[in-house]
Amino acid sequence: MPKSFKPRLQRLKSLFTDCPVYYLTICTQDRRSILANQPIHESFQRFAWNATDWQVFVGRYVIMPDHVHFFAAFTPLSPSLDKWIKSWKNALSKTLRAMHIPPRHFEKDFFDHVMRSEESYEEKWLYVRDNPVRAGLVKRWEDWPYQGEIHPLVVAAVYDRRQRS
Repeated sequence: MPKSFKPRLQRLKSLFTDCPVYYLTICTQDRRSILANQPIHESFQRFAWNATDWQVFVGRYVIMPDHVHFFAAFTPLSPSLDKWIKSWKNALSKTLRAMHIPPRHFEKDFFDHVMRSEESYEEKWLYVRDNPVRAGLVKRWEDWPYQGEIHPLVVAAVYDRRQRS
């Protein structure tokens, strides 16, 4: 019996802003639990700090065992979202290979949502930060070691500026 596939959602061809803030979710292949560890956390942080070279500013994030949620602000000088996510996956895959975790590490696709002016960055963050609690990994979100914030003021400022315009 042929396996049925859900049609993939298409990426937006144009945006209402030249400085989008994305809410991103990237899952591991077959939802393997390979991400919630210190080497991946350090690799994520290193890539996120260096993303400024690409004119991409990573804000808050939560690394779960089989997926990652994070916010990223792009500028007119940023690469395409697809190109940047491919680079992100390559960087983390390099760390996973060094940990002797065989590929394929990530699903081909990823989920992206452009934060709209009426949406609350803070409300979306509250949902994301509680993921480890809902998954039964910790009792309090503050106890989850694989979460944080890289560029807090930049992402919030881009979002706030867009709301005022």
